Amino acid sequence: MPPIRNQFQPTNRRAFLQSAGTLLATGTLAYSNALAQSAWPAKPIKLVIPFAPGGVTDTSGRIIAEFLGKRLGQQVVPDNRPGASGNIGSQVVASAEPDGYTLLLVLDGTFVINPHVYDKVPFDPLRDFSTIGKIGDSTTILVAHPGFKANNMRELIDLSKAQPAGVSYGTSGTGSIVHLAGELLKQRTGANLVHIPYKGGAPAIADALAGHTPLAFASAASVQNHLKSGNLKALGVPSGKRSRQYPDIPTFAESGLADFDINSWVGLVAPVKTPRAIVERLNTELNAALADPEVRAKLEAAGIAATPGTAEALSATIRKELVLYGGVVKAAGIKMN
Repeated sequence: MPPIRNQFQPTNRRAFLQSAGTLLATGTLAYSNALAQSAWPAKPIKLVIPFAPGGVTDTSGRIIAEFLGKRLGQQVVPDNRPGASGNIGSQVVASAEPDGYTLLLVLDGTFVINPHVYDKVPFDPLRDFSTIGKIGDSTTILVAHPGFKANNMRELIDLSKAQPAGVSYGTSGTGSIVHLAGELLKQRTGANLVHIPYKGGAPAIADALAGHTPLAFASAASVQNHLKSGNLKALGVPSGKRSRQYPDIPTFAESGLADFDINSWVGLVAPVKTPRAIVERLNTELNAALADPEVRAKLEAAGIAATPGTAEALSATIRKELVLYGGVVKAAGIKMN
């Protein structure tokens, strides 16, 4: 009968000790990571805003930075990195350490339009970021000079088809969400509309007020005073439902344009591989801030309707709109330099 082998002979003992050491190191590393995440945030957080100071996007970012900082117990510092329709600032965050200390305020167009209109975009909106949550929606309104003959969407479409030269509409620029709203309107209805791009929404509105351009697609916040004064009139909102701030303005869908839902939105994302625990904490605190009446009032004054939700909901919106706007851009042949 052969001798019974001692399971702790030298060879097996070394293997056992190596395995135990590996398990101990792995456990220590996991504990260290959990400890680091539980202590987060231990220093100020940078919120990259990929646009210049001023305007709806920057304002909403600063509102959220202030109240998110209060809830996290650390200052959230806005850092404006404008350029290339948001591409420059977005690249900064895509390349940042995924440690929860660098976040990005994202405007819809940067993530769902830029990849289609620029030949090269230095980031992938799906691959390079972890979504945190949407901040809110900004209502877009199609407005007209008071002397314009059409008073609703059906009259506009019929009028444009009767004019060989078409009807001009101004926007904040080529490749903007409002530009694509106009292109989608043309593609869905056959309306004879001519796009006039401006360097920003303000000059587009100014020309509509003066009657130089009969129509303009603009954010509700930028035209609300002109609508109240009667210097501009609203033809409709390109949304699936009426705006809370402007319940008297009919939607495009109510004018017979089924499934026409163009919403401009702003949200928060972090570099991909940011620890899940940190992303979940940020989503929780963001939603808590958005439920605060003071935050909601400030956002509404800036033209943003707060929309608390999950990180997954924002990710689904990005995926859906990448497909939608990709089709619109391709059909219209829109390209940026």
